Amino acid sequence: MGSNRKGSLFTGKAKPAEANSLPPWKILIIDDERDVHTVTKLALSRFKLDGHGLEFINAYSAEQAKTLLLENDDIAMAFVDVVMETDHAGLELVRWIREDLQNQAIRLVLRTGQPGQAPEEDVIVNYDINDYKAKSELDARRLLTCVYTSVRAYRDIIEIEKARKAQMQHREGLERVLSASSGLFEFRTLHKFAEGLLSQVASLLNIDTQTLFLRCSSFDAVVLAPNEISFDVLAGTGRYSGVNSDVIPDDINEMMKEAIAAEKCIYRDDCMLGYFPTQRGWVNLLYLDGVGNISEFNRKLIDILAVNVGIAFENLMLNKEVENTQSELIMRLGDVVESRSKEAANHVKRMSEYCFELGMLAGMTEAEAQFLRRAAPMHDIGKIAIPDDILLKQGKLDDEEWEIMKQHPEIGHQILGDSERPILKVAAQISLEHHEKYDGSGYPNNLKGDDISLYARIVAIADVFDALTHARCYKEAWPLNEVIDEMKKGAGTHFDPFLLALFMENINTFVAIKDQWRDI
Repeated sequence: MGSNRKGSLFTGKAKPAEANSLPPWKILIIDDERDVHTVTKLALSRFKLDGHGLEFINAYSAEQAKTLLLENDDIAMAFVDVVMETDHAGLELVRWIREDLQNQAIRLVLRTGQPGQAPEEDVIVNYDINDYKAKSELDARRLLTCVYTSVRAYRDIIEIEKARKAQMQHREGLERVLSASSGLFEFRTLHKFAEGLLSQVASLLNIDTQTLFLRCSSFDAVVLAPNEISFDVLAGTGRYSGVNSDVIPDDINEMMKEAIAAEKCIYRDDCMLGYFPTQRGWVNLLYLDGVGNISEFNRKLIDILAVNVGIAFENLMLNKEVENTQSELIMRLGDVVESRSKEAANHVKRMSEYCFELGMLAGMTEAEAQFLRRAAPMHDIGKIAIPDDILLKQGKLDDEEWEIMKQHPEIGHQILGDSERPILKVAAQISLEHHEKYDGSGYPNNLKGDDISLYARIVAIADVFDALTHARCYKEAWPLNEVIDEMKKGAGTHFDPFLLALFMENINTFVAIKDQWRDI
């Protein structure tokens, strides 16, 4: 904290003079709505940490905030609105703070009333923020929690920064903890997050050790006796690789119970048990064996990392909740189309799994293949606008009816195309292109070869395979050998020959999916 702090705005009961004389923590509120400033100050008026109150600094634009940040090098945290002078003024300011101003200590909490302007997942990955909150979710309690978390982290970073000036090892340690914590925001699955945390802590402490990462419900930790708490093993290395919750060694169990009871990290002669609480009802526990005597400095680094682990875990769970909700809605909409058009039962479920497996075989990253898995059920969403007398016709469609049926890809794209959500954008592209053919003879736009997106080329193969292997209102299911022969004829004309070859080489995988989600 700097030496030029102004008087505290604390308005509670009088305190002793020495307590009231402590300089306040500086909080920068960057928002073009004056009411937001007023409400924030009111909610935090009684804030105290280590005897320090708060000093509020107000900026009503990103440019004004830059001036204030240049004048004050001891601002603990900033609430940053996204939409001000421009739609992305707040995001540009964040980048300026981290990259141009080179201020890594200030805690940045992005606060927006228009989440669509700055999708949470993109912002967390691409901008070096410390938290992301919608204004609607920041009631007084959550606002207070957010500020305590941020100011504590800033306080600890500043303490380490002071020590760094005296010892070169402090500089290296801070760089390691910042690198470790920022890397955690990149993980999209719980398993990858667990593995990443083990790797980051080992790197932070410059050790190669045996590790075990677990979690338990913070509710259980409060209401249950220590011997009644159940733990989930998320990851392990060395001799703890593959350990499950039923065979956790007794000495580790005892340390976990001690950490939960004390609500802090536990250090023993040659091991430690890290305690990482989150705001979403979980406590993460990290056991490291063979670490030697951990210095006081490294313990501070672990404490700072603990704060960032909690934030990263919370954002991971929020992202997972959003993605799961989107996936369920997409699957249900796909089921509606499937039911209306009297497709084979479980068609969209099989499509999801076929596409995921073929995407992975084709070299997609797991994240890309997951997008495809979630988006594939919407490939025929445009059929929802096709009249029943055409959609359900038993015989062959005449020319006029066929022209109407061929409109469903563009209708699907119109339904989904305006969305900014990544999954729905992929679904819109699939809907538009899944009837294009590799030789350019498909519809609606006669796209050819690699001009057709990889997503749509994969869906085309999966869709035809499922259509041929299952009965439709206009045909019976074909035998598998006939399906294979027919699809091979389409290599280079209907289908991408490389993708079709991958599909055929792994046909047993896709048959197993077909059998798992057979007609009901």
